[in-house]
Amino acid sequence: MAVTLDAQLMEILACPAPDHAPLTPGTPDDADADALTCTSCGRVYPVRDGIPVLLLDEATPPDDGRETDDQTSSDGA
Repeated sequence: MAVTLDAQLMEILACPAPDHAPLTPGTPDDADADALTCTSCGRVYPVRDGIPVLLLDEATPPDDGRETDDQTSSDGA
């Protein structure tokens, strides 16, 4: 089922990452997914029961091989 959020709400929703980019409905692979995708970093945020869950810990990282700030870690090397 596609995300159906109010147009005014979609205008003000933004990715919680530091760049605060706009979000688009769906995912890159599924335009009808219950999710919102950041237009800048590519994180995918779930929409549960019609409510966007805009928490970085709940986001799915982009699948294009880019690393996001919360994915980088120091491995001691």
